[in-house]
Amino acid sequence: MSETVLLQQNQGVRRLAKHKLYLMMITAKIISRFGDSVDSIAYSWMVYLLTGSELLMGTLYAINFVPGIAFSMFTGVLVDRWSKKKVVIVTNAGRGITVTVTALLYFIGDLQPWHLFIFTFINSTLECFSTPAEMSLVPRILPKELLLSGNSLTSSASRTAELAGLAAAGGLIAMLGISGAMLIDALSFLLAALLYVWIRIDRDRGQENNDDADLIQEEESPSYWSQFKTGLKFVKGHKLMMMTMLSAAFVNLCLTPKNVLEPVYVKQILHSGPYGLSLIGIALITGMIISGLWISQKGSTYRKSSLIVFGFLLLGVTYSLLYVPALLREYPLYAAAAFCFGMGFAISFINTPVSTYMMEVTPKAMLGRVGALSSTICTCAIPVGSLLAGWAGAFVGVHVLYLVFGLLMLIPGVYLWSQKGFMKI
Repeated sequence: MSETVLLQQNQGVRRLAKHKLYLMMITAKIISRFGDSVDSIAYSWMVYLLTGSELLMGTLYAINFVPGIAFSMFTGVLVDRWSKKKVVIVTNAGRGITVTVTALLYFIGDLQPWHLFIFTFINSTLECFSTPAEMSLVPRILPKELLLSGNSLTSSASRTAELAGLAAAGGLIAMLGISGAMLIDALSFLLAALLYVWIRIDRDRGQENNDDADLIQEEESPSYWSQFKTGLKFVKGHKLMMMTMLSAAFVNLCLTPKNVLEPVYVKQILHSGPYGLSLIGIALITGMIISGLWISQKGSTYRKSSLIVFGFLLLGVTYSLLYVPALLREYPLYAAAAFCFGMGFAISFINTPVSTYMMEVTPKAMLGRVGALSSTICTCAIPVGSLLAGWAGAFVGVHVLYLVFGLLMLIPGVYLWSQKGFMKI
């Protein structure tokens, strides 16, 4: 290995600190994630107080995924055509305005359940544009050799902000009320949009540096559907990318039972309440933060394929071990928290290398489409997992369900490990 590469690896976060545009972007991410975290508690409580209906709450939760399934595949082409920076600014500002209107209507007592469905649909639709746009900006701001470190640090910083938001949510709601706490989220979106205004993209860095001439020439075509089909063709022609997308979608499917049935698990298996729910959530996020920081410093010394396979295997094992607390008479909650920490630690080993690999091999002019397609595939897995969890939960205990889906999680890890082509990335 050359001295230059070793120097790049050893500098890690210190090299990222020299990229001011990246620092501005990660600051915007931290601010918006903190606001989102506070709002997640305030909004959930507001919905409960306003509707008092589990059916309405469940339906509203499902609405979150409708735009992602219906629109994400098609918004990618538009994102590739438009200024990514402007897309991020407009979508952040739009989400800030939507949350502000929601908070004000609730404050004056005029908020109705049907408003929530409209606002949720609008916010989720805006996210269909913002997610691929933000993904497209990263390789335009950072050089290729810093993508893994940058993505890892962004993930850890976002999770830390999320953790801080969860910790502060109760006090903020007590001081400012539900509407006031939601306005913090609105303000965070507006501040993030303002930060992006000051980000200047180097056009030379945004130019393509790969040899896929046919794809670059295609980008000159004004046809929407031509660009849409070329994006699909590109992904279809890259077997390794399709493998990583499908594997990431499988993770979402397997984790859905945990997300949907977690309150049941905490009450029936751990014999706890809100404290237990909070503890295992904090353990999960803490694991993600620590592994993200480790990857940002040391991840570049390993193949991305090795990190991904390790993540799948560790996630499957720790997920399966959530069965164990059902057998314990003492401290089942703390055992579950330890296993959730392991799950969180594993997740960063999957998500960060996968997103980095996509950024490295995808032409920059296609990142919007590829990112949107990946989002669509992963999102479609969530309702499938929800249906499976709901159906299976009626027949077996939730801890047994965790064991089964944890063991299933090992399958993609073993499969990818057996693929020689994949293990070279």
